Amino acid sequence: MRLLADENIPRFVVEFICSRGYDAIWVGNVAPGIKDREVISLATTQKRTLITFDTDFGELVFRLGVGAPFGIILFRLSPDSPLGMAQSIIRVLESQKDWRNHFSVVDENRIRMRPLPTSNR
Repeated sequence: MRLLADENIPRFVVEFICSRGYDAIWVGNVAPGIKDREVISLATTQKRTLITFDTDFGELVFRLGVGAPFGIILFRLSPDSPLGMAQSIIRVLESQKDWRNHFSVVDENRIRMRPLPTSNR
């Protein structure tokens, strides 16, 4: 799975994800400080699913119609440590076969997957 980790995902978590065999890049390394629309554009251009803690991406995609054809996973987790966060994210990523074309919200109790608007694909 190809992932783009938003800047709000700690670098340690991204490195842990990569150590588990995922193709993940971190916005903080490739384009620090870019705006949310640019993050979506980068994910789209590179054909990556965006992982983030930022709720603004839902508004951009559903309310403002910004395209995100490769998927967005919004984590609403509160682990007690960076390692705990990394392990939780890996468990979640491994729990589904295909995150593509969905806006997924992950909290402590469930995963909600909503198809992205077809006009965004």
